[in-house]
Amino acid sequence: MTNQQKRRRFFPRKRQQAPKANYAFIDAQNLNRGTQHVGWKMNWKKFREYLEKEHNVTHAFMFIGYVPDNEELYNQMKEAGYIVVLKPTVDMLMSEEELADEKHVTKGNVDADLVMYIMKELRNYKEAILVSGDGDFYTVIEYLKQQGKLGAILVPNMKYSSLLKQFDSMIIRLDQKRSELEYKIRRRPPANRKRKKNHTSKPGQNK
Repeated sequence: MTNQQKRRRFFPRKRQQAPKANYAFIDAQNLNRGTQHVGWKMNWKKFREYLEKEHNVTHAFMFIGYVPDNEELYNQMKEAGYIVVLKPTVDMLMSEEELADEKHVTKGNVDADLVMYIMKELRNYKEAILVSGDGDFYTVIEYLKQQGKLGAILVPNMKYSSLLKQFDSMIIRLDQKRSELEYKIRRRPPANRKRKKNHTSKPGQNK
């Protein structure tokens, strides 16, 4: 046996272990609009905890259009544990007159970025958790399922794309988890009003 053969015998290559954790890919605009459409707002901190607890998500990518005035929101998302991926919006190329137009709508299509990250991170996660009810993700969802990499599709409400109907067994409606995920504004109790002292006259006292 040659020295080279001995090395191969006693120093075998280590097999690469399959990833055990899941990654979430979140279409923030679709999720935000979808929950507000049925009358509630998402608590981002609670949602991150839900992803970790129920879906074993270690990395949650939040794809959202960049608006300068929303810096505080982005920071809150980062503090809650999201990896925020900002997409430049059309607003950045518009004039002040165009921005002031009543028909103006902020647009920041994150679909391409989200799909790119799903494919780029493919070897790093066990399963992908897609958070969106948008039918534009049909092709990548189909591919993930074929590869055994689709964990679940979380949709905001019952009105998700008909293209996703064939994946109904993988779909979870977040509106059915409203009670545990809703952002609730804490109202301060009204200040206690000072009770007026009742000045009752003692027996024999002049009124």
